[in-house]
Amino acid sequence: MAGRRTGVTQLRGPRLLNTAVARSPTELKAALTAEARALGFDCMGVAAPDAIPDAAGHFRAFLDAGAHGDMGWLADRPERRTDPRGLWPDVRTVIMLGVNYGPDRNPLAILQQRSRGAISVYAQGDDYHDLVKQRLKALARWLVASSGAAVKVFVDTAAVMEKPLAQAAGLGWQGKHTNLVSREFGSWLFLGAIFTTAELPPDPADIDHCGSCRACLDICPTAAFPAPYKLDARRCISYLTIEHKGPIPRQFRAAIGNRIYGCDDCLAVCPWNKFAQQGREAKLAARAPLRAPDLAALARLDDAAFRVLFAKSPVKRVGRVRFIRNVLIAIGNSGECALAAEAARLLEDEAPLIRGAAVWALAQLMAPDSFARLGAEAIRAEGDESVQEEWRHAGASP
Repeated sequence: MAGRRTGVTQLRGPRLLNTAVARSPTELKAALTAEARALGFDCMGVAAPDAIPDAAGHFRAFLDAGAHGDMGWLADRPERRTDPRGLWPDVRTVIMLGVNYGPDRNPLAILQQRSRGAISVYAQGDDYHDLVKQRLKALARWLVASSGAAVKVFVDTAAVMEKPLAQAAGLGWQGKHTNLVSREFGSWLFLGAIFTTAELPPDPADIDHCGSCRACLDICPTAAFPAPYKLDARRCISYLTIEHKGPIPRQFRAAIGNRIYGCDDCLAVCPWNKFAQQGREAKLAARAPLRAPDLAALARLDDAAFRVLFAKSPVKRVGRVRFIRNVLIAIGNSGECALAAEAARLLEDEAPLIRGAAVWALAQLMAPDSFARLGAEAIRAEGDESVQEEWRHAGASP
């Protein structure tokens, strides 16, 4: 989920067109598939631009319910998102590609290490946007040179409904948690798209293989799925720790546990992961410092240290303030009284969002009498109303 960049690259030019050779659509698709594999994509499928007619209704219902929360960019010109032709009228074929990022260990195990932070699998390595976009551009240039067609490249950040299009292209199906599930790669595929004016034969759409399974729905700590195949992002831990800009709503703080960036629960529990494979791209592999980082060490990060630790990582985009807010929620949930000192130090941080989260963390870790004494003094000096409200709600009074 995370403001959006354009995510769009258009490649067209006579210099490349000179190398085009005559191929039938079937031959071109076969050659394109081989080139995609050579570039490091793990799967590829083709869909027609009109292949997701039901997407518009589902998406508008999602927006009408307000389930997108702070993500106002989702509601910006929704017609561009619900039909590829709304984004580019000239598109004749949608090429969907996937890169496997399967983890080398159970992502749920970290949740038992309460003094450590849980970072979503996809964010433990380099930012996938950069890697996938680089490969998409290379494949798109090959297609331009081979066919003379115009192309546009998209990686997650543009108004493209990647998951419905991926299902239409046969890469997998949208499970009851609304994420893509692959029979070959389980839950772990990064998606990218190439729109082109070339006419390529479409692949058969995949069908739903969830059956009666409810594992992804039942494991969600915040009950973010009001019904199968429906997500209320406002309750989703990935949304709350990444997209949401204000204080974490109190009703969800305890359920967040030690998840400090994203949540893998509904992905990791899927039974189809028994067929999943470990990702083969080294740049996407988890970095050792991000597998199970120490909450105390994270709480001490200033802006410069934050940027160094999360260089080339998707985590960097949320910024230090929101990230430390998340760390403090995890500290409050840790049960480790020794971590109260880290939260107390952050009562002096210049960001009200951090100070407010520190108040909540201290309320969970300190004895009530000690917390009340600390709050009686601190609330008088606190100039921000939102932080004062945190103190009052937690039981402190001047």
